[in-house]
Amino acid sequence: MDAFKQRNLYFLLVLLFCSCERPLPDLRGINLNSWKKDKNGCSGNRAVQIQMLKDQKNKFQGLSEMQIIGLLGRPDQNELYKRNQKFYYYLLEPGRPCGKNVEPRKLSIRFNAMGLAKEIEVE
Repeated sequence: MDAFKQRNLYFLLVLLFCSCERPLPDLRGINLNSWKKDKNGCSGNRAVQIQMLKDQKNKFQGLSEMQIIGLLGRPDQNELYKRNQKFYYYLLEPGRPCGKNVEPRKLSIRFNAMGLAKEIEVE
């Protein structure tokens, strides 16, 4: 196979792989700009959106890690677990990172070994 055909085949495979991702969900009533700016939930912008988040948490199911980061921004905390599972945590209320002496509620997203969101909980 000549280099031109090989390059075209590679491009086609990359295009097919990228087109298989689910589209990002539309989160009604959640202001994603204020969410991303509210690092650790210290400003309280995430706290006012908790109920809307609970109502729509199933929309995160099956999204990849990069899609979650694209939607919600980088997690406030993350944890690597056994068998290549990961947890992303987004703090929803002001807590210890904000100088408060309380444990804040948080959005917890567990990713399976394939990097897809498997469990979504508001703790």
